[in-house]
Amino acid sequence: MESLRLQFPALAQGNLIYLDNAATTQKPNEVIDAMSQFYLRDNANVHRGAHRLSARATRAFEGARYQLAQFINAPKTEEVIFTRGTTDAMNLLASSLGKLTLQTGDTVLIDQWAHHASIVPWQQAAITAGASIKAIPMDGSGRLDTDAYRQLLTLKPKVVILTGVSNALGCRTDLAQFIAAAKLVEAITVVDGAQMVGHHPVDVQAISCDFFAFSGHKMYGPTGIGVLWGNSAMLNAMPPYQFGGEMIETVSFEHSSFNLLPFKFEAGTPAIAEAIGLGAAAQWLQRQNRDEVAAHEQRLLNYAQQQLRQLDGVTLYSAFDDNVGSLAFNINGEHHQDVGVWLDQAGIAIRCGHHCCQPLMASLQLKGTCRVSVAAYNTMAEIDAFIAAIKDYLEFVNDDC
Repeated sequence: MESLRLQFPALAQGNLIYLDNAATTQKPNEVIDAMSQFYLRDNANVHRGAHRLSARATRAFEGARYQLAQFINAPKTEEVIFTRGTTDAMNLLASSLGKLTLQTGDTVLIDQWAHHASIVPWQQAAITAGASIKAIPMDGSGRLDTDAYRQLLTLKPKVVILTGVSNALGCRTDLAQFIAAAKLVEAITVVDGAQMVGHHPVDVQAISCDFFAFSGHKMYGPTGIGVLWGNSAMLNAMPPYQFGGEMIETVSFEHSSFNLLPFKFEAGTPAIAEAIGLGAAAQWLQRQNRDEVAAHEQRLLNYAQQQLRQLDGVTLYSAFDDNVGSLAFNINGEHHQDVGVWLDQAGIAIRCGHHCCQPLMASLQLKGTCRVSVAAYNTMAEIDAFIAAIKDYLEFVNDDC
């Protein structure tokens, strides 16, 4: 563990326990070095230059695409579209796939856990098309309601959008079950995998979805870069999302034709250094023992749950043994932001708020929660320090009463 932590320079600063990994992870030297090397040695635009620097930049950029395809077991490298992140990928899909598929009276299903980045783009696409959005609710246990989902499928939705792992609660969706059911009504399936890829290996062929989106910065990579994977038949059928350089084949003032995949969806100069950094992050993750890392994170999370359950005045939300990466809680009668500020003063970084999931918070009748989220480099001692700080807070507010 110590050798792994040493690979993350941000963790070397004193008085910092970083438990806000669902928002963004820290970056290993390997990622930082890959991006630095690009700017120090290979900085040039890609695909267009006739010089050696551009050739090196292009090789590194397309090498990263190949690495990402391997990382998610994509059948074809050209099915990996670089985006600015999951949000950008969802906007691309809602705009392009929405134009291709949605018509007046159609239905789009989105689960109750969905991030605003899944809800809002599809909401706007539905408004444009005259379609409607239906939410897959949670059941009484805090998981997605499979009976309600099967009932909603009788509406024969055109698209089903599923959250692989809830960023707000850490709950996981049984993707195999949900996607198999969606296929029975010939719905197109989209998975928001932002909170999955940093914790467990992802195989898009095994998941059997039509589209899968994720962000680099939640898997130890840079910000401003992510991936949309989709099967090539659908991607080829979809209209371009944005227009400009690189995505064209021919242009005249009367007519334009468009490039092949993946360039058709990558207008303009891409985030070259960020893509190279994301490729390095994928390589770094693939070199780790993913099973050991996942088991370590699960121990941290389950231990934190057990400790919080023993404290009077603490409420946990949808805390299951198989949660991935995150847990949500509140201290009864206390504003979540006050708890976050208290912990920050103790050098502990967590996230407080609605986590860009206002419909989920409304269903829980909450304005927000405190969220603890772990990564490979966190330790049991850090969880103990977090629990001690929560006990101090409880003692403080109880004395204050």
